[in-house]
Amino acid sequence: MDPYKYRPSSAFNSPFWSTNSGAPVWNNNSSLTVGTRGPIMLEDYHLVEKIANFDRERIPERVVHARGASAKGFFEVTHDISHLTCADFLRAPGVQTPVIVRFSTVIHERGSPETLRDPRGFAVKFYTREGNFDLVGNNFPVFFIRDGMKFPDMVHSLKPNPKSHIQENWRILDFFSHHPESLHMFSFLFDDVGIPQDYRHMEGSGVNTYTLINKTGKAHYVKFHWKPTCGVKCLLDDEAVMVGGANHSHATKDLYDSIQAGNYPEWKLFIQTIDPDHEDKLDFDPLDVTKTWPEDIIPLQPVGRLVLNKNIDNFFAENEQLAFCPGVVVPGIYYSDDKLLQTRIFSYSDTQRHRLGPNYLMLPANAPKCAHHNNHHDGFMNFLHRDEEVNYFPSRYDPVRHAERFPIPPRICTGKREKCVIEKENNFKQPGERYRSFDPDRQERFIKRWFDALSDPRVTHEIRSIWISYWSQADKSLGQKLATRLNVKPSM
Repeated sequence: MDPYKYRPSSAFNSPFWSTNSGAPVWNNNSSLTVGTRGPIMLEDYHLVEKIANFDRERIPERVVHARGASAKGFFEVTHDISHLTCADFLRAPGVQTPVIVRFSTVIHERGSPETLRDPRGFAVKFYTREGNFDLVGNNFPVFFIRDGMKFPDMVHSLKPNPKSHIQENWRILDFFSHHPESLHMFSFLFDDVGIPQDYRHMEGSGVNTYTLINKTGKAHYVKFHWKPTCGVKCLLDDEAVMVGGANHSHATKDLYDSIQAGNYPEWKLFIQTIDPDHEDKLDFDPLDVTKTWPEDIIPLQPVGRLVLNKNIDNFFAENEQLAFCPGVVVPGIYYSDDKLLQTRIFSYSDTQRHRLGPNYLMLPANAPKCAHHNNHHDGFMNFLHRDEEVNYFPSRYDPVRHAERFPIPPRICTGKREKCVIEKENNFKQPGERYRSFDPDRQERFIKRWFDALSDPRVTHEIRSIWISYWSQADKSLGQKLATRLNVKPSM
């Protein structure tokens, strides 16, 4: 009997109840007791197995992005960018690659409402012929911080107070008052786009800077952008209260129902590219995730389209056990020295090893769909069928060899060991430009949200003054309006 062929699957369901080991269960309603009313016997194996499995149905939720929904579909190349990358799945227009996508909120728990003001995750797993590529991003093109060293503290400040278990503005404003780099992200989060109407009507961004490499080894920095074909729609604060009060899973339901009805969500993929040799011409560091690349200087280039045309078969298997990592790339796509990306390469896979176990990449949702071979084996929950005698490399008994060499960025790294910030911080220019792009009503809503946050009774006069100073440096009129309403003078 081939154990791989008959691995656990609902396709092999028995017409009668059985234990996990396959033995028939003649009574799935009553425990084995001593007499009709006596105590339950420990030898009731099926009862113990059933309860023990139930006790372990929940796995640790993600520390961030715990609340999410997934769907499957395909990515199709529409424009030739083979001059920029040798990635096989981008080799020519018309090429299609199966994908699975997970949307999520970031800070709040697995059962939290999907209408809270919070960034949204937008993660795409491409099942390519050369292995998986995980494009893990958000609905905003920037982030709060530029160095992963700050990430745990940042999340702690955004999470509920460990004493009261309530998310509180004073904690958030206190932490970020030390980090003016966060202003650009807050210009998105406190804007109308801070609460997407649903997952179908929001943009996505890779956020981090990656590198594309072509066949000759020429490298370009790249940012990825998803644009929904149905447009961007958001909920204003009062609308979010009504929608969330009626259904705390409204975005998950909308995604599922839309696909079920044949109204398939679709996004266009665009990229921006920079020749690394020209990066010094910019007034900001292109590897700084708190910055966007101005589209009038670095235009969007169309690449392809993403279509979600199939709902997942099982929420646990294809959403809770679905795992992404920015370190999962394919030949033709590589990392950059983006400090946040460098941290994420480790942290994402590490958290999944904690949540799902060391062999989480064997789970069907995470496993590559192409042939693959290595000597990573054994460990908790390893279910790969192996009958090889050689589990080392190299060996004259095993014909496996190195793959063909593919190019990676050729830059030479030099410098002394040191902990430092980037030289071109430029924290205030882009947030100010974004605020000035709003119409007057949108500016007023933005100001009101900041007024409400800074009015928290536990926000000190010092912290209010710092924030007003930050926003004054971004836009003088914005700072003045906040100062007037809060009766605080900015301390420039």
